[in-house]
Amino acid sequence: MKLLHKDIEKDNAGQVTLMPEEAEDMWHTYNLLQVGDSLRASTIRKVQTESSTGSVGSSRVRTTLTVCVETIDFDSQACQLRVKGTNIEENQYVKMGAYHTIELELNRKFTLAKKIWDSVVLDRIEQACDPAQKADVAAVVMQEGLANVVLVTPAMTLLRAKVEVTIPRKRRGSCTQHDKALERFYEAVMQAILRHVNFDVVKCVLVASPGFVKDQFISYLFREAVRQDCKILLENRPKFMLVHSSSGHKYSLKEILSDPTVTSRLSDTKAAGEVKALEDFYKMLQHEPDRAFYGLAHVEKANEAMAIDILLISDELFRHQDVAIRSRYVRLVDSVRDNGGNIRIFSSLHVSGEQLNQLSGVAAILRFPIANLSEPEDDSSSDDE
Repeated sequence: MKLLHKDIEKDNAGQVTLMPEEAEDMWHTYNLLQVGDSLRASTIRKVQTESSTGSVGSSRVRTTLTVCVETIDFDSQACQLRVKGTNIEENQYVKMGAYHTIELELNRKFTLAKKIWDSVVLDRIEQACDPAQKADVAAVVMQEGLANVVLVTPAMTLLRAKVEVTIPRKRRGSCTQHDKALERFYEAVMQAILRHVNFDVVKCVLVASPGFVKDQFISYLFREAVRQDCKILLENRPKFMLVHSSSGHKYSLKEILSDPTVTSRLSDTKAAGEVKALEDFYKMLQHEPDRAFYGLAHVEKANEAMAIDILLISDELFRHQDVAIRSRYVRLVDSVRDNGGNIRIFSSLHVSGEQLNQLSGVAAILRFPIANLSEPEDDSSSDDE
């Protein structure tokens, strides 16, 4: 997704212009749209024309319409998004107030205007527009003296750093020049990893090379991490995976990603974090039930006590048509974030999101136990308001 223009006032009203570039962006757009928003986009309209002789013909014309959104239809299999609403701007082909259905298209911009842009929607735009946010996989493709550090997103590969160091040949009786240059090279690659790989987002780091370069680099990397007490590398050691490649050039990435051991490891990287968070919640519910709450009313009570460490919430709740209920969820997310808690917004298209929806779509792992919280759950009553 590309953010082309953003104009949001201090009262949080305003508009943004976006361009979807891949099928997944339609899912993000579906989560941005709400009934009552205004959407301006290019669309095709069937227009009837009458000739001078009185014969009536019809033709399809491309025009730009602004509609007030009434219904939103998303096809998750085809990733198609249709938005139906009434025309709210003068147009030569469509009367004011006439109904029209816009089908949003890839690589065609649209402008979305809202009366209130809340933090959840703005985070969604940031997530959709920042390629690094989606980069589940990082890879270091290397050979002696050359390394490419890349981020792999669902749609593309981003080259983040290219490290080149001249390595002199080993000489008979002395390897010091060769070893020093190799150490300089490994140090530069280590710094590139620390600078460009966001371990909060990346679930797996592939280190690939011909021969034993990868093995020597990994032993250097963690030896240095221990010496420098680099916690971020030591904590994320299980994420590193060694793979063979034919060279250190970027094009070797294709053979790495098609390696069966790699594909099985990466099959669910996008959902892996959510799955783990949900597993942690169920374990906590089993062993320490006073530290695992679910249902909106109980989670809100825990939040009032500033007890929430991790909030698990389904993106389906933010598509609620009742503005009051939706803003209740947004306030919860903002409050947990302000109190230093972590937010996990689950996609309802993932299996983990479907599981969370069975727990009314919201759950929390607490920092400390809260006992005797036996107030009646009022989710159902609030949903029916």
